[in-house]
Amino acid sequence: MTVMEQRGVYRPTPPPAWQPRTDAAPLLPDAEPYRVLGTEAVGKADAELLERLYAQLVRGRRYNTQATALTKQGRLAVYPSSTGQEACEVAAALVLQEQDWLFPSYRDTLAAVARGLDPVQALTLLRGDWHTGYDPREYRIAPLCTPLATQLPHAVGLAHAARLKGDDVVALAMVGDGGTSEGDFHEALNFAAVWQAPVVFLVQNNGFAISVPLDKQTAAPSLAHKAVGYGMPGRLVDGNDAAAVHEVLSEAVSRARSGGGPTLVEAVTYRMDAHTNADDATRYRGDAEVEAWRAHDPILLLERELTERGLLDEERMRAVRDDAEAMAADLRQGMNQDPELDPMDLFSHVYAEQTTQLREQAAQLRAELEASEDGTDGEENAR
Repeated sequence: MTVMEQRGVYRPTPPPAWQPRTDAAPLLPDAEPYRVLGTEAVGKADAELLERLYAQLVRGRRYNTQATALTKQGRLAVYPSSTGQEACEVAAALVLQEQDWLFPSYRDTLAAVARGLDPVQALTLLRGDWHTGYDPREYRIAPLCTPLATQLPHAVGLAHAARLKGDDVVALAMVGDGGTSEGDFHEALNFAAVWQAPVVFLVQNNGFAISVPLDKQTAAPSLAHKAVGYGMPGRLVDGNDAAAVHEVLSEAVSRARSGGGPTLVEAVTYRMDAHTNADDATRYRGDAEVEAWRAHDPILLLERELTERGLLDEERMRAVRDDAEAMAADLRQGMNQDPELDPMDLFSHVYAEQTTQLREQAAQLRAELEASEDGTDGEENAR
């Protein structure tokens, strides 16, 4: 006789502890990406905010094209362009308060620049000159993260620590659709929900993890649906609609700040350029697909709305473009100056206190450098 067959032992329904801990319905994302531009909701949008978003989008597009050109000139080792994704990048920067933290991926240099970081400093890592190129504490911007999704647990840790200390801090962590396939994504969302950490996860679903399309990564209805499994709300938004992205992220940041816990936001967008300057995107997508997305360009969408509302004319557009060109000129000038590099910086800012191994390696390199100056054997000096 099995346990289930014993009288008084088997219960047809699970005990109370087995019941769902959270009602899933409020956590589910909308069936379609949320939009503002081109809908009735745009009538409630703040005109000044729309104009600010437009200026930042134009500036961001020029930043992307200039950085891409710098790779062709040999001034940058690599550049992962965010052309087409500027609405996500700009909105992520503008929704944060000064004390908040941004945790970017390698593709999110534009978000860092929109938050106030000097464009030259933002590209220092991709130039190969320094570990980061800026002081994260000064700008409240974590180092650009090249490993996939490892910045997400860092964001949760900082947000949780801030909450324990009673600091009014929200962390916004950015990741691509490819990063959602990493274990770090799971761990970050799980801990964030359990701890109710004040963190917002922004997934920029640009269609491809390098060359792997989304349907080869997940069978989920959307990436936003993944939030439900962790017990947090999932929001699905049109990532090319700057007003919509700003609104959704603003709500998520406000929710986190007020103690409501984390939110997962999936912004459906598209990477117009190749993965990096080293990638040949024509091997895995066609021109027709790219051109279809060009008709949904975030700048064109907002430009059309502002023009129809009489908030944008040729004079204003020219002023915005001139400002973007001035930024690009400053970036070119800064990147055309050869940096003064100190090889001993390899050992700086790795640990608060250098390990024994680092001290040994630093001593060996110092001896080799001194030997190269006087023509002696560096290894002999090191001994």
